[in-house]
Amino acid sequence: MNKKQLIKVNLPGGVTSAGDFYEFLVIAQNAGAADVRFGNRQQLYFEISTDQLENMEFDMLSAGIEYEIDTDIHPNITSSYIADGIFNHENWLKEGVYKDIFDLFSHKPLLKINLVDSNQTFVPFFSGNLNFIASPVSNYWYLYIRFPKTNTLYYWPVLVYSDDIPAMSKAVQEVIFTNKQLFYDQAEIAADRLYQLVTADNQFVIQQIDQPLLIPEFHLPYYEGFNRHGNKNWLGIYRRNELFDIGFLMEICNLCMQTRVGQLYISPWKSLLIKNIETKHRPLWGNLLNKYRINIRHASNELNWQVEDLCDQCLSLKQQLVREFEEADLRTYRLSFAIKRSPKSGIYGSIMIRERKPDIFEIVHTRDFNHNTREFVSYKQGVSRADLSRHLIALCNVFYEQQSNAHIASSPKKVEDVIITTSQKTVYQCKSCFTIYDELYGDTLNEIAPGIPFESLDSYECSTCGAPKKNFEELAGINN
Repeated sequence: MNKKQLIKVNLPGGVTSAGDFYEFLVIAQNAGAADVRFGNRQQLYFEISTDQLENMEFDMLSAGIEYEIDTDIHPNITSSYIADGIFNHENWLKEGVYKDIFDLFSHKPLLKINLVDSNQTFVPFFSGNLNFIASPVSNYWYLYIRFPKTNTLYYWPVLVYSDDIPAMSKAVQEVIFTNKQLFYDQAEIAADRLYQLVTADNQFVIQQIDQPLLIPEFHLPYYEGFNRHGNKNWLGIYRRNELFDIGFLMEICNLCMQTRVGQLYISPWKSLLIKNIETKHRPLWGNLLNKYRINIRHASNELNWQVEDLCDQCLSLKQQLVREFEEADLRTYRLSFAIKRSPKSGIYGSIMIRERKPDIFEIVHTRDFNHNTREFVSYKQGVSRADLSRHLIALCNVFYEQQSNAHIASSPKKVEDVIITTSQKTVYQCKSCFTIYDELYGDTLNEIAPGIPFESLDSYECSTCGAPKKNFEELAGINN
C-alpha cells in the first residue's frame, strides 16, 4: 500500500489571492489530492501518495510555493486581517497595515506569531508565542510572549511599532533559540532577561504604555452564509468534516477572478470567507453552492469549537457533543469550546475538554468564560466520554446564571496571569503549564497508578511539559 504524505502550506495572515490559490490547487490536484483542510493557524493541509511526491515538489518549486512534508517546523503567521471591515470596530488597523507587515518578514518564523486587532474577538489573542495586539495608539502594538512549550506569558514593557514587528520577531526568536536553557521549555523563566538581551543589540521604535490592554467581552460572530456589509456581500463556508473539495475550491477561485474578487480568507475556525461580492453576482455564488450541495446555515453551537488539526478523534468527539447539545436545545451564545488531546497544541476556548487518558477527560474553563483570558478554573476531572455532555450542559448553566446576576461586571477585563481553582481536596499543579496531579487518578503517561500520593514520589516529571517535581505547587483542589 502506498504511504500517504501530509503536505502543509502556510498562508501568511490567512489571506491569499484567488490566482495564487488556484495555482496551488492545480498542483495539489495533479498530485492526486482530492480535498484540503484548513488549520487553526489559517494554514492548509492535503495528503498525497509517496509516488506523487517528486512531481509535486517540482511543481511547488516552479511556482515558488513553500511547503513542509509531514512536519510543522515553521508555524503560519496568524492575523485578524479576515475580520477587517466585517467583524471589528473602526480603528487605525487597516488592510494596508497588515500587508506592509507581512511584506517586511524576511525570515521564516520558528515561533507562532499572532497579529490581532484588539477591537475584535473572531481571531484569538494569545494562541501564539509572539502575540502582537493592536493598541489604541496608531501603528503601535502590545506584545505578549508565551515562551515555547510553556504557558508562561510575559508582558513586553513597551509598545512595538508596526514596521518593527518582523525585525522584533526575528530578534526574539534568535535570543530564545540561542538561549534555550533560559527560555525554551523551562519551568522557571526570567522574562525580564529576554527583554535585556533583545534590546541590547537592536534599536527599535517604541512608545511607552499609558494604558493596559483591555480584553473585550467574547462574542463569536456568525461567520457562515451570505451576509450583507454596506453595498456588498460576504460569504462564509464551513465544512462539518473539515474537508474542502479541491474542485469546488477551484471553481470558487475562477468565480472570484471572473467577478473581480481579489482575495480569499481562511479563518482560525477552519472556514473559508470571501468578501466584496457584488449583489448582482450573488446568484452565481448560489448556483455554485447548489452544484456542490454546500450547506451554509449550520447551527451556532456547531461553529464555536476549536479542535486540534488533523485529529479525527477530536472531530468525532465534537460531532457527538454538538448532537447532544442540539438534543438538549442548549444555548451556547458567548461561549467557545476546545478539545485537546495533545497538551501543547496551543488551542483554547472558554471551556476546554482535555483528554487525560483514553476517553477520560478533564473540563476546565476560563474564570470569566472569556475565550481570550488565561485564568483557568478546573471544573471536573475523571469524566468519561459518555458523561461529558451532562457536565458541559451544567457548566453552561453556571455561565448563564452568572450572566443573569446584576453584580457581574460587563466591562472589558484587564489581562492578568492568575490561576484559580475551587477547593474540595488537595492536588498539585505545575506552575509552567497548569497540569494537575491528582492522586485519585495517578498519571498514566508516567506509569503512576491511581492512589499514589504526590508526596511519596521520589522523583517526578510533568507529563505535559517535563517540569520537575519541585515545579509543582500544592493547591486547594477541585470538585468531583
